[in-house]
Amino acid sequence: MKAQDEMRLLPWSGPENKPCYLSTDDSGGYISRLADNIEAIQLGAAAELLEEVSGTFDDQDTDLNSLRCLVRDLTSSLRDVLRVAASRGHLLTVNDPHRL
Repeated sequence: MKAQDEMRLLPWSGPENKPCYLSTDDSGGYISRLADNIEAIQLGAAAELLEEVSGTFDDQDTDLNSLRCLVRDLTSSLRDVLRVAASRGHLLTVNDPHRL
């Protein structure tokens, strides 16, 4: 088994919201591909949400409940994007420690 610092941080949480890691050298394996696909979906959703936010803030008639929902969605999306960034940054370091 690999050390935790050599494992891939997955784009979902486990029980009690704890991070999940993948220990494999096979970047083309099922779980690796699933994680790649989920990361792509999360990043795409973040981009769509950013477009929605831009439009909402330009609309003077946006009500407080809509803004609260938007902030909740933004918080969740930011959490996902940060997890993807941490995972990808870590993978760069593990694969080529001189790169960063």
